[in-house]
Amino acid sequence: MLQIVLYQPEIPPNTGNIARQCVGMNACLHIIGPINMDLSSSAVKRAGLDYWDQLDLTFHKQADDFLTWLGDRKPWLVSKHGKLRYDCVDYADGDILIFGNEITGIPEKWLSQWTDRTVYVPILGNIRSYNLANTTGIVLAHASLKAGIYDQNNI
Repeated sequence: MLQIVLYQPEIPPNTGNIARQCVGMNACLHIIGPINMDLSSSAVKRAGLDYWDQLDLTFHKQADDFLTWLGDRKPWLVSKHGKLRYDCVDYADGDILIFGNEITGIPEKWLSQWTDRTVYVPILGNIRSYNLANTTGIVLAHASLKAGIYDQNNI
């Protein structure tokens, strides 16, 4: 199972769409706080997120809590400043993929610490960046295929 990590997400619809993608692709979602959105049962029910109770969700109150959970494991960091194209990586079941905040991205310290494990999705047109939920969907789908979590013959 792949582990999707959102670093301090700010836009609730992005978080909801990524959560839906995680449920649909059987991936775990980790959210690193602090965040300014209500993820309580009543709030997600009001928002119509009928899949939320099926989500494998871990909330880390702050970055240090996440880093403690991470331990010695080496994550993949997805950033428009990444070194490797996202489809040129050999992902494995259990890999951890970190996506940055919609405004500030991934902390520079993390990008420097794992510089050889930073990936990007090519931007061919004249835009600044892709939407966080779209980028997560692209990378999660490809990583799932590469990791052998599913293939075209067994879905």
